[in-house]
Amino acid sequence: MVYRVVGLMSGSSLDGLDLVFAEFRQGGGKWEYEILEADCYPYSDEWATRLEQAVHLPSKDYLLLHTAYGHYLGGEVNKFIAAHQLEFKVGLIASHGHTTFHIPAQKMTAQLGDGAAIAAETGLPVVTDLRALDVALGGQGAPIVPIGEKLLMGEYGYFLNIGGIANISRNGDPYIAFDICPANRVLNMLANELGKEYDDGGHIASSGVINPSLLDKLNALDYYSQPFPKSLANDFGTDVIYPLLKSAGVSIRDALRTCTEHIAFQTSRSVSSLNNNKPQTTNHKLLATGGGAFNTFLIERLRQQLKERNMDVVVPEGKLVNFKEALIMAFIGVLRWRQENNVFASVTGAKCDSIGGALWTGQEA
Repeated sequence: MVYRVVGLMSGSSLDGLDLVFAEFRQGGGKWEYEILEADCYPYSDEWATRLEQAVHLPSKDYLLLHTAYGHYLGGEVNKFIAAHQLEFKVGLIASHGHTTFHIPAQKMTAQLGDGAAIAAETGLPVVTDLRALDVALGGQGAPIVPIGEKLLMGEYGYFLNIGGIANISRNGDPYIAFDICPANRVLNMLANELGKEYDDGGHIASSGVINPSLLDKLNALDYYSQPFPKSLANDFGTDVIYPLLKSAGVSIRDALRTCTEHIAFQTSRSVSSLNNNKPQTTNHKLLATGGGAFNTFLIERLRQQLKERNMDVVVPEGKLVNFKEALIMAFIGVLRWRQENNVFASVTGAKCDSIGGALWTGQEA
């Protein structure tokens, strides 16, 4: 079977909307994929602000934004289809939406981007609300990309995604994954104070000095001692990590350097905890993706931290680095369409694997 799908991903770093047009082929019990087209459409200042401030809106205004953002997503898909001459080639759209509230302890998660509005704009079948069923079943609803990692990229033993939040997966039985710590969202907030959109290549961080007492405070936060499965909401970075960095009275360069070391240390610590969890994997290849994989200084610190664990950190070609999550959202949509499990309970802590996602069938031709 062959499926041609557009996957959409909006990450917590608010840098833009990732769109992927991918082909998935299934045969003999194995899956293959190819990214045929991919783009990132940056958010306007207005949209970035609206998404960032969504959690502070009254309920009516929040729901109106949910609808408006769905129509916006549908319009961006139409623009993507026209730009790449994909008319009549797309069979399905799978949209992650933009996460606002994520409270799995109360069995609730919310992503902006109304699927009905996307379907109305595009006239195509749409899968949305990919995390909701897992959370309803008692899971963390995160991470959800491991299903794609296992079935599409099984040659790696570990997967590290460095986005607004960094998360890690271990390819084994059971498959284990969890959120590590805030990453790009906080690094970008610091870089913004120097008039930069982000710290290109980690050059600013590399010129700073680690503040030991600040690093100790970051690493002592309760979340890091909690057992997995576990997941983080965006506000852990914005409301906990960032204020700690700011209250330390250090320069932005030193804050960036200390935060970078914090990410590298927590990643190494997470690999150690996964290695201590049986059964272990003998595959020590770690695939690093997400915007943070272009942060050469961070990757250098990761390689140094993981060297003693004999880990081989692999940064793949640019399309996979940038668009892995959008690719896997597309794949999760395919599995939902096929009525097959697309979320691992071993990763999220739910009471069972599940077939997550709401399906909006679009319009008749």
